[in-house]
Amino acid sequence: MGIKERKTKHKEDLRKRILEAAKKLFVTAGYEATSIRKIAQEIEFSPTTIYLYYKDKSDIIYALHQEGFLMLRQDFQPLMQVDSPFERLKAIGKCYIRFALTQPDFYEVMFMMKGPMEYLKVHCVDGEWAEGERVFDFLLQTVRDCQEVGYFQQLDVVQVAVQAWSSVHGLCSLFVSGHLKSMMEVVLDEDNQERMIEQAFRVFVHYLEATK
Repeated sequence: MGIKERKTKHKEDLRKRILEAAKKLFVTAGYEATSIRKIAQEIEFSPTTIYLYYKDKSDIIYALHQEGFLMLRQDFQPLMQVDSPFERLKAIGKCYIRFALTQPDFYEVMFMMKGPMEYLKVHCVDGEWAEGERVFDFLLQTVRDCQEVGYFQQLDVVQVAVQAWSSVHGLCSLFVSGHLKSMMEVVLDEDNQERMIEQAFRVFVHYLEATK
């Protein structure tokens, strides 16, 4: 590996360390309580070093937001090969739930924190949300495909997509925030929580099937 390649790798490794440290602090301490100085302390570098990569912490949280949506899109990508639209819709829901369960910190940054949305309001024209829109467009197209084979007749495509998304998001956010466990009379371990989420999703799927 040449000098140029080593420098590039060093920069990329440091960028990843900054993002990992920031994600940890955003989730454990909260976005408002996290500063560039605290992120720098976490990775044992000076704040000046972080400013070489990111303008401020809103820039950092949006970078995490982008990375998380890229991961989710990559998880969705194989589902394009599922021919049956309704089976694809079910697979999207399961994939989304699995992402929340296996990547709870990313999920919280992407779907439960206001920081990335505030960044969009300030820096993006008309609140453009390219990363989220690409993921949502996949869901929208799947709902349209479902309509072509007889599902959701006379229903608005966007409303069906939002209802499907909000249903699985509600389950996932209860899990990620810890409310699902704390609200149960009998303490559930993580496996039982996961099974509860999957069972609730199956109930929702049966409801969708009834709309055909």
